[in-house]
Amino acid sequence: MSIRTMIIDDEPLARERVKRFLRDEDEIEIIGECSNGVDAVGAIKEKKPDLVFLDIQMPEKNGFEVIRSLSGKYLPTVVFVTAYDQYALQAFDVHALDYLLKPFTRERLHRAVMRAREQIDGKRFGRIDERLTSLIADLKTEKKYLERLVVKTTGRVFFLKSDEIDWIEAAGNYVKLHVGRETHMIRETMNGIETKLDPDRFLRIHRSTVVHIDRIKELHPMFSGDYAVILRDGTELALSRNYRERFVELFENQT
Repeated sequence: MSIRTMIIDDEPLARERVKRFLRDEDEIEIIGECSNGVDAVGAIKEKKPDLVFLDIQMPEKNGFEVIRSLSGKYLPTVVFVTAYDQYALQAFDVHALDYLLKPFTRERLHRAVMRAREQIDGKRFGRIDERLTSLIADLKTEKKYLERLVVKTTGRVFFLKSDEIDWIEAAGNYVKLHVGRETHMIRETMNGIETKLDPDRFLRIHRSTVVHIDRIKELHPMFSGDYAVILRDGTELALSRNYRERFVELFENQT
């Protein structure tokens, strides 16, 4: 019996690598691929694949959010595909879910497929995949905000604590993280990064700006109901009328 498989990754070359290696695997039938988490949720619900190769760091919805969005209605066997450092994957190991660390080899993918076959055979014979169910339960227990972000640069991947960020600005399909005198680009939307950061520490002040609340020093009125937000390092940002209510509410509660 064929294993109906989907590949979900925002990087075209990464999807192509998985497809190329899967050509050597018996019984694998690739039924589709997606480049973002939002499309992935709909495609999984519609096509009901047996196996999904799922990237973790994607815009709009990351891999964990994709799993959470399935709400237990249909749970395929999942192999995470990620550029995270191996030490950051200990949390996945708790649930005994497999992962491929980029760049992975053909042999490593083969081992992941073999493990996936065991899980899929278990489901077909009525055994419940408690590992993925356990992961979803943990994700639903409470809203967890990012304590650190993974930043990819040429030749390396490093971790950045969210509290180190002074402010964030939109940059097309990316956001620019301002950390002291340094800036780092990550592929993410402003709406996406805003929902992942603790709202008691980070505040959206403009459609293209999020600021760390502790970095705010002063607020000056400007024309047309806008304000200038002055940070402790002298950076001046705009607070637009659309976001003023939340700003005022937050600081009134602190006085």
